[in-house]
Amino acid sequence: MQFSISTKKKVELVDITSQIEYAVERSGVKSGACVVHAPHATVAIVLNEFEPNLQRDFEQVFEKMLPKMDYAHDHIDNNALSHLLSGLIGSGRTIPIEDGKLALGTWQRIIVCELDGPRSNREIVVSILKSQ
Repeated sequence: MQFSISTKKKVELVDITSQIEYAVERSGVKSGACVVHAPHATVAIVLNEFEPNLQRDFEQVFEKMLPKMDYAHDHIDNNALSHLLSGLIGSGRTIPIEDGKLALGTWQRIIVCELDGPRSNREIVVSILKSQ
C-alpha cells in the first residue's frame, strides 16, 4: 500500500498512525510486522508521542542538531542538513503486529518528519508481513 502526504513548512511533523492502522486492519494479518518507509532522501520516520509541545521541540532539535557549516552538498541544492538528518534518523520503521493491531506503546505514534519542505507530495510505502 502507498499513500501520500503534503507538508507546509521547512521542518514539520505529520502523524500518519491512523493511515498505517487502516492498512494493517485491511490486510487481515493477525501476527507479523508492518514496515513503513518514506522513499525520500530528506524525510525521516520516528515513533514517539505526538503532542504539540513535543512536536515543536522535535522541530527545534532538528533545526539545531547539526552545526551550520559549508557542507559540500549545499553547493548543489542547499539542503545538506535535510539529507544528513534523514540519514541519521532513518527513513523507515518496522512495527510488530500482534492480534491484528500495531504493537505500539501507549503514547507512541508513527510520525513523518519533513526535513526539506514544504512539499506537495511525499509518498509513504507500507508493507505488511505475515508471520509463519
